[in-house]
Amino acid sequence: MNLNLEAADLYCRALTRRHYENFSVASRFVDARTRRDLSRIYAYCRTTDDLGDESPGGSALPRLERWRGEVEGLFGGTQPVHPVLFALADTIERHAMTARPFLDLIAANVQDQVVKRYATWDELIGYCRLSAAPVGRMVLSVFGVRGAGEERLSDDVCIGLQLANHAQDVSRDEAMGRRYLVDGDVAAGGTAGAARAMVERARTLLASAEALERRVPRPLRLQLALYRMGGLAICDAIAAMGYKTEHERPSVSAPTKVSLVVRAALQTLAPGRLA
Repeated sequence: MNLNLEAADLYCRALTRRHYENFSVASRFVDARTRRDLSRIYAYCRTTDDLGDESPGGSALPRLERWRGEVEGLFGGTQPVHPVLFALADTIERHAMTARPFLDLIAANVQDQVVKRYATWDELIGYCRLSAAPVGRMVLSVFGVRGAGEERLSDDVCIGLQLANHAQDVSRDEAMGRRYLVDGDVAAGGTAGAARAMVERARTLLASAEALERRVPRPLRLQLALYRMGGLAICDAIAAMGYKTEHERPSVSAPTKVSLVVRAALQTLAPGRLA
């Protein structure tokens, strides 16, 4: 392996370890090359989100535009300079990945700079199709899953996870000047009522994970089970505090996280289970 590529992958792994707590668990059950591909994808997602959320002094839009140019250059055959894109180029080539999910994720972060509220569910789901669904499609590509049915189920799961996170992060988003709770739900039932509506929709969408788990390779099933159970655990934590996440951000306890890993492993790795 090229030394520069090794250094780029070290950078990707550092980002992944710092931000994606389920990755280190699920990655133990996939081969080294797949683990490296996933690390590169998650590093890309983290870098893109950081450009949208952590750029100082209103510099997010120009930074995101420069990032878009670098990504378009990557798919156009230009050798990238950024370590995440440098590492990702190998993954994209081997799995014949398209540019759309990568560019959609940038578009979602651009939208975050200009849209601070969502009046309807259609508007919010449209945003989630840019900000959440692309991640699942990238992961499916790494595992060689390309069917339209699987992609639709993956979109449901990713959007369900994002809705659970939005309901969890009401106070944090408010501090950033954003609100993902739907305006109509807030008007009808207050913040807690809107959070409850979001949790209920998240649970419905997360149920698609079980169907998807039956249609994908076994190593991917464990990750899907962890995402599904983790999302549902967030929903349970929100419900336990009466959906009042505008005052406090609920979290999933360490013992609960351990139990989720055990349950996911038992469900997906047991002999004959979803073989």
